[in-house]
Amino acid sequence: MNWFEGTESKWIKAGIGDAAPCFFAKFNCPSPDGVRVAICGLGYYELQINGRKVGDRELAPIVSIYDRRARYHVLDVADYLQPGENAVGVILGHGWYNQNVTDAWNFGNVSWRDRPKLRLEIRDAAGGLLLASGTAWQSSVDGPIVHTQLRNGEHYDARREFKDWPTCAFVPDVRWRKAALAASPGGILEAETAIPCRVVRTFEILGEPNTFGVYDIGTNVSGRCRITVAGTQPGAQIQLDYAERVTEDGDLSKMAQNTLVKTGPFQHEEYTLKGDGTPETWESRFTYHGFRYVKVVVRGEASIHKLDVREVRSDFDSLGSFESSSVDLNRLQELARVSYLANFVGIPTDCPHREKNGWTGDAQLASETGLYNFDSAGGYGQWVDTLRDCQRLNGALPGIAPSAGWGYNWGNGPNWDGALFVVPYNIWLFTGDDAPLRRSYDAMRLYLEFCDSMCEDDIVAFGLGDWCPPLKTQTVEEAFSTTAAYYGLLTMFSGIAGRLGQPDDAHRYAERAERVRGNFNRHFYNGGGLYANGCMTALGTPLYYGLCEDGERQSVVDALADLARREDCKAQFGILGAKHVPRALADNGHADLALRFFTQEAYPGWVNWLRRGAVSLWESWEGNCSRNHIMFGDLSAWFFRYAAGFRHLPENPGWRHIAIEPKNLAALDSVSATYRGYAVKWVREGGSLALRVTVPPKCRADVTPPGGKTVVCDPGEHVFG
Repeated sequence: MNWFEGTESKWIKAGIGDAAPCFFAKFNCPSPDGVRVAICGLGYYELQINGRKVGDRELAPIVSIYDRRARYHVLDVADYLQPGENAVGVILGHGWYNQNVTDAWNFGNVSWRDRPKLRLEIRDAAGGLLLASGTAWQSSVDGPIVHTQLRNGEHYDARREFKDWPTCAFVPDVRWRKAALAASPGGILEAETAIPCRVVRTFEILGEPNTFGVYDIGTNVSGRCRITVAGTQPGAQIQLDYAERVTEDGDLSKMAQNTLVKTGPFQHEEYTLKGDGTPETWESRFTYHGFRYVKVVVRGEASIHKLDVREVRSDFDSLGSFESSSVDLNRLQELARVSYLANFVGIPTDCPHREKNGWTGDAQLASETGLYNFDSAGGYGQWVDTLRDCQRLNGALPGIAPSAGWGYNWGNGPNWDGALFVVPYNIWLFTGDDAPLRRSYDAMRLYLEFCDSMCEDDIVAFGLGDWCPPLKTQTVEEAFSTTAAYYGLLTMFSGIAGRLGQPDDAHRYAERAERVRGNFNRHFYNGGGLYANGCMTALGTPLYYGLCEDGERQSVVDALADLARREDCKAQFGILGAKHVPRALADNGHADLALRFFTQEAYPGWVNWLRRGAVSLWESWEGNCSRNHIMFGDLSAWFFRYAAGFRHLPENPGWRHIAIEPKNLAALDSVSATYRGYAVKWVREGGSLALRVTVPPKCRADVTPPGGKTVVCDPGEHVFG
């Protein structure tokens, strides 16, 4: 069935203001069987039919570059309909589409910004039109959601609710008027393919608040709270404030998060009671917050009967698990999963509170962790389309996607922009789906030409480097890291070109990569195994990308291993080194030394966060910024790849045929991990390992036990050692 192809349905809008506009229409339905609705409501929508919310999507549709493409959903609504007359109601939230907030990224002045707007069609099983959005619809901006902004929060006044809305008994009053025609958002309309956001978990806060009215939920989540209250004073109010920290004396603190949103309250909600003495239950619709703590303030005669946490995020299934004999590693694996999920609310984000932005560096660094643990490929694929829509005609990319025009002149560069390559490549490697690679191929090539235009003697000197190293730690210069990343993108693209049947491009970019490799070594290699300033990232990065000259690699390996031992494996690096250094060591005969980075307790390091009470991964080794970031999260992928041994094979992309090559890690007595039905369990018995591998039906694994030969294993259980 073709949706939105003709002019039967129109874009419509309501009045001006911060309130959430509401729409209403009735239609006749001879038979509910096979009836479907197609709806695009910007920024977010909630659809109700005959007084019932349709489906369980939250924060829908997922943000896009709206003047390039907007996304709609097609929903089966037979179960919501009755033969004869039916009522349809839609509420729109401003979301990313109409941000009336001043922030550091200029979303309040973005090109697509307009009043919330709606387009809808309802068709019967044969495709016949039953209802279409148009000026015959009723609209109102005088409903109960009096304020809704994604970065601020939501204010709801229950005294303003519409009686009987949206049912057939509803009669519009003076607050309603005919809907107005609205201009198209400006881009194409396409069906959304990503896994939707949902309320994935609800749990009641059972403990008592402290003297400031602050509750500690014990973990960091993305979401909001649902309250049940009662009172006999109309206009009494409940205020909710959300944060991930408290002050030393226990009051809520937003100081470290409320730094870049310049207007309006931050992570704040208000509910105003009807006050008729009956229980009233409410939660916000069109926002979410990142929080561990919630502060509840009651103004007037009202009481809280119940307070629930509602975790909202992309509803990914879990695909992998990891457990070992180390309590600390198990806890770090849990924290990585917590931060990954809290930072995928429709798009991969840096943090769920301060920014909510789709930072490209964070996304590409965490993509393997995500794909080992969750079925997030669909979410990534749609986000890469959004990133591609941000690309300028000269090939430049911003550091965040979506972007309002911010991030092209700072906050980007090959380490961040590489998400355009790395994320679709990992989707292909992990799932076998090459569609994101094909869709992005031309954009990748254009970006490499942009980088070439920014080179001098093949050195790329723009973009961010090893972000967030420990304070007072000397990291390597940015040109070193950006040129290394550029080389990595050239080699990756050459391989992609070959696989997609573009041999001329494969040859051309392989030649350019070799040229960059030669100039990189001439500029940065000092001899004796030392690159640049000799820090950990300076040694781990060329090993990770394969940049070392023939005959020099082992000297660099030895220098990195010696440095790691001298520093007792303290994390003397930022987010790039956090991936490159442990992987370079594990790939070059020093897996035990790499593991030490994840087990030593001193600052700076991951376990140091645990000792300081972390419940999610932090943005900095000091913990003075966000405490729910995923950019240091590649450690989970390291656990799967090296401790458990799960490897994907470029010659057999996807998960039906993988390699399993666990490392013999002396500091661990056991490892147990699963991935897409595969299971690996090894236990130390004396000086050797007993390894058990399970291969799921219709799959195959090339298993290499530590110190042993590779054995091709068919479905079933296999024991080694």
